[in-house]
Amino acid sequence: MSMFNIFNVSGSAASAQSQRLNVTASNLANADTVAGPDGSAYKARQVVFQTELMGATGAAGVKVSTIQEDQTAGRRVHDPKHPAADAEGYVTYSNVNAVEEMVNMISASRSYQNNVEVMNTAKSLLLKTLQMGQ
Repeated sequence: MSMFNIFNVSGSAASAQSQRLNVTASNLANADTVAGPDGSAYKARQVVFQTELMGATGAAGVKVSTIQEDQTAGRRVHDPKHPAADAEGYVTYSNVNAVEEMVNMISASRSYQNNVEVMNTAKSLLLKTLQMGQ
């Protein structure tokens, strides 16, 4: 594998982690939303990764294959005075678990940082290799 493929592989992983961070941020922003006019509350979304071949070199990167909605039921809270309460007095909130999303965000952030560090290390090695020829 060529040294330059490292940039493709870690770049694809950093891009995928960036998408994961965006989805997690969207989940957190909608953690306390209630059911809309259509009667359904926001559903948490999760990013699914897939291996991707990077050209004819045989190097494998990563890409986002799909973004899936979590189909578990949202949390129901009895609050008959709430404007979005149903006939039984329950309000349906989104199914986002803020603690799980924070853990997911920390994991995605660290993965992103690790991939950036891989690219920086590869750049340093290439620069040192060039300096050896001087």
